Amino acid sequence: MLRGAKDSAPSTFSNSGPKLSGSEKQRDTRMNNIIAAKAVSDVVRTSLGPRGMDKMIQDSNKKVLITNDGATILKQMEVVHPTARMLVEISKSQDIEAGDGTTSVVVIAGALLKACQTLLDKGIHASSISAGLQVALDKAVEVIDSMSIPVDLNNRESLIQNATTSLSSKVVSQNADILAPLAVDCVMKIIDKENDTNADLRDVFVGKVVGGTVDDTQMIDGCVLVDRKACTSAGGPTKMENAKIGLIQFQLSAPKTDMESSVVVHEYTAMDRILKEEKKYIIKMIKTIVKSGCNVLLIQKSIMRDAVNDLALHFLAKKNILVVKDVERDTVDFVSRTTGLTPVASIEQFTEEKLGTAELVVDDRSCRSVRITGCPPQAEGRKTVSVLVRGSNQLIVDEAERSFHDALCVVRSLVKKRALVPGGAAVEMEVSQKLNLYSREIFGIDSYCVKAYSEALEIIPYTLAENAGLDPIKFVTELRNAHTKGKTTAGVNVKKNKISDMIELEVVQPALVSISAFTLATECVRMILKIDDIVLSF
Repeated sequence: MLRGAKDSAPSTFSNSGPKLSGSEKQRDTRMNNIIAAKAVSDVVRTSLGPRGMDKMIQDSNKKVLITNDGATILKQMEVVHPTARMLVEISKSQDIEAGDGTTSVVVIAGALLKACQTLLDKGIHASSISAGLQVALDKAVEVIDSMSIPVDLNNRESLIQNATTSLSSKVVSQNADILAPLAVDCVMKIIDKENDTNADLRDVFVGKVVGGTVDDTQMIDGCVLVDRKACTSAGGPTKMENAKIGLIQFQLSAPKTDMESSVVVHEYTAMDRILKEEKKYIIKMIKTIVKSGCNVLLIQKSIMRDAVNDLALHFLAKKNILVVKDVERDTVDFVSRTTGLTPVASIEQFTEEKLGTAELVVDDRSCRSVRITGCPPQAEGRKTVSVLVRGSNQLIVDEAERSFHDALCVVRSLVKKRALVPGGAAVEMEVSQKLNLYSREIFGIDSYCVKAYSEALEIIPYTLAENAGLDPIKFVTELRNAHTKGKTTAGVNVKKNKISDMIELEVVQPALVSISAFTLATECVRMILKIDDIVLSF
């Protein structure tokens, strides 16, 4: 009886399925990883190019988002598979590094994975494929550098063409003639054209206001406090010239105990005494503010209670001080850098040295905002600039703000690497054609890998044509023939449904966008290939 129980034990816990060998398990793991990553790539592929489709995304709070920006789509998606999340990360990295090409990088990665799958099926080892992809990448970067055109930052038209190309695939593409010049002017204001090799986009504040149209978007040389207004309940001013600006992070109201407590008053004289003490306390604080010479007071938003009471507003209005309350915490740093002020945490520290200056502070009721203009240059001559994005509804305003940020990033890319390349898939097809030739010059497995890499890059012109409703096979063949004949700037013209010279059409993009997309996609694919098992850790 006991022996029978022992004999039956293994059959109870054993795996009834067939046991996989080590190589089969590795192959299955890689296959699952490739399938998961390709699924992510296929989701965003339809959003590529000027005729790409938009995605409507609804989150758990029923908030709706309409966009065709690859990074935004993937950020909103709930991706569970760890390998698929790697494609989300490379899209995010592309957004940080170049700002544009967030969809392209994921599509290229998906095409490379498909090519790798074919090579793996032929029996080529994953490590050999990984090394071959690196050889192809090095050659691809070399080709991009050779076909890039140097750009002068003083050539404003050339910069605007780059920004316009990045906006051509957005929902607000019809407003590119307004947004592109604004993006160029903003970046040019915050950098030194001769010496800077990067631009800090934290020096550009983008505010969003619902109302008007995207054409009403404007640049403000200074800073703007969106959805804020000057306090006029006590008759305070709404405009101040030669402003001396102070920003306080404490409450202009009677002090309260740290612990929640209640005070019981039994007679009117005690009540009167409490009110007198409160008035005396507030007047003392107002005198300190007036003594410093401050005539514009910004009050940071308080999460505990009202930052200022009616009595304090009354005294500030009598002293002709413009008051703006509930200034958001995330705008404090920008306002401080723009005006040169120092935020003050207690009334004892409120002195003239902590104040900032501006030529004009005005309450603009038409845009529901307070504008601070004519600010002094910062240390080392740096400047800040603000942009007020307008739109008919919240969805349009949000998408316009995202698109404008992409345009800013494209101009920043030209500051980092001052070279541009033709758009319209001209770069991908030229690199594909050159890699195809290069694969015949080298030997061994690298030759197969470089050949597969070159074929995978044709996914970009194929997708551009497909999304525009054209015959993709016909257009890719025509484009390949054009590049074989030496027309390095030929690309897909989706507006006129033909192959055109992209430089003549002024369809250009920063070389950094293409180099970054190729590099990130290749690195991601090489990493996925090196994974032969997934181990869960709890």
